[in-house]
Amino acid sequence: MYIERVPNRSSPPAILVRSSHREGGKIVKKTLANLSGLPEEIITVVGFAISGKSMTPADSIFKIIRNQPHGHVEAILGVMKKLELDSILSSTPCRQRNLSLALIASRLISPSSKRAAVKLTDSTTLSEELGVTDATEKELYEAMDWLAERQMRIETKLAARHLRPEEGNNHTVVLYDISSSSYYGEHCPLVKYGYSRDNVKLPQIVYGVVTNKAGCPVSVDVYEGNTADSKTVEDQFEKLQKRFKIDKVVLVGDRGMLTSTQIEKLKEHEGIGWVSALRSSQIKKILAETNHQYGLFDESNLVEIESEEFPGERLVVCLNPQLREKRRHEREKLLQKTEEGLEKLKHEALQRKKKPLSDVELGDKSGRVLDKYKMRKHFEVKIEDGRLEYSRNSESIQEEEKLDGVYVLRTSEPSSELSTPEVVRTYKGLSVVEDAFRSLKGTDLSIRPIHHHLEKRVRAHVFLCLLSYYVEWHMRKALASVLNDEEYPEIREDPVLAKRISEEAKRKKNRGINAEGWPVYDWKSLISELGTCCRNTCEAIAGKFKGEFKIQTERTLFQNHVFELLGLR
Repeated sequence: MYIERVPNRSSPPAILVRSSHREGGKIVKKTLANLSGLPEEIITVVGFAISGKSMTPADSIFKIIRNQPHGHVEAILGVMKKLELDSILSSTPCRQRNLSLALIASRLISPSSKRAAVKLTDSTTLSEELGVTDATEKELYEAMDWLAERQMRIETKLAARHLRPEEGNNHTVVLYDISSSSYYGEHCPLVKYGYSRDNVKLPQIVYGVVTNKAGCPVSVDVYEGNTADSKTVEDQFEKLQKRFKIDKVVLVGDRGMLTSTQIEKLKEHEGIGWVSALRSSQIKKILAETNHQYGLFDESNLVEIESEEFPGERLVVCLNPQLREKRRHEREKLLQKTEEGLEKLKHEALQRKKKPLSDVELGDKSGRVLDKYKMRKHFEVKIEDGRLEYSRNSESIQEEEKLDGVYVLRTSEPSSELSTPEVVRTYKGLSVVEDAFRSLKGTDLSIRPIHHHLEKRVRAHVFLCLLSYYVEWHMRKALASVLNDEEYPEIREDPVLAKRISEEAKRKKNRGINAEGWPVYDWKSLISELGTCCRNTCEAIAGKFKGEFKIQTERTLFQNHVFELLGLR
């Protein structure tokens, strides 16, 4: 007897139990039963039975004794191998290198303390894959020290790979920006109170990140928490020229970074150019010299001018109409709120008969109202005999309106090297460094809060997070189609206008699927989804074989698609 599947035109095949014998040289088949209506599992059991094989419940043969998430580990380590990150850390295989790779990967899977990282590497297949199953917390800290000692060599290798001139250009564009992160504790000498970008009243450290034009991270430096942006610049061009050996570099930084003082220092170094922006006070002076009118922008939203204040530099005046309307709307709201506060105070002063407000008290209270919305310069206030009168300063408001939506970029590069629109695009490229800070400081990598006490460990922690972002950056580029990221950023003819989210990106985010029908995730959810592909440790409890063996969960179609996007088999 045997089971035969008989095709049935457009209908499902008939599944029949048959026997066959030979009569006069011909094979005669006989149908014994029709199994077409039965579930596939029962058909399989019948097939085993009629073939003489016995069926045994799986749990009587082996049992699963351990389950470890593996898919995310396999993907991350696969990308690390493609990037040759192991050889970048050290050309010689060693345990410290494997421990460092484990720290980098564990930060991508689940950012945590080093003590928690020991548990994470054991709860996943990470330590097994890297051969560090017996790693201790002390060893992880020693690996951080080892990594910190090699930071300069590692960054030099990354710079050689990613900081190169674009085709047709003689210069290399380098983006640089700084941020800060809060710190819990008082033992590290780097920790100081300073301008907090976290908006928290905690001591902090400051760190500056260097990326290429596309946003790929290359280098990071850590500074004391009260260090001004501009004070970090000199270290960067020393590093770019002397350590990274870049002959011609164009450094891009914001106006708080590349101040006039710092640019004067840049001029002392041959082979270094810059793209930055002017401060509002400088813009006001420049536009007054050129008798600025909005009519300058009749044909285009950007105009190139020259000024004696900036000899040998090109100035690009930009007008963003969207930003202009936004600023005017915001100012009007603040003016109205200030007027409401002053009107309320005026009525209070009139109603206070038994204990009237003195002119000093009224001045203090009106000052607080004006300072609350930072509108003091736009109001004229008169206080006399306990009475308050106020009015808008139309001249001040009109003067500020002239600068609405206007910004001025400055560069040392001639138009043959950097066209006027490219100056704007290059400066706006600083947004990709902001993307790096969002990943570093957000839930992706959780650089903060920092709990390390030793200065070298704080530096190592920040560098470790940068290396993790280096891997994440490459993975995000490959997986953009299944992430809530923009796959094909729009390059607008007018570089001054704000970037628009493409219709495909909007549709992908709203529907939760991409154009090919694959589901779309945020970064953390995608890592979690890959982690559902597990490696199961089983123990045989019947038969001749006694012992443990491993079985990996079959990947889903989506997980296979992710591995294909990453270029991993």
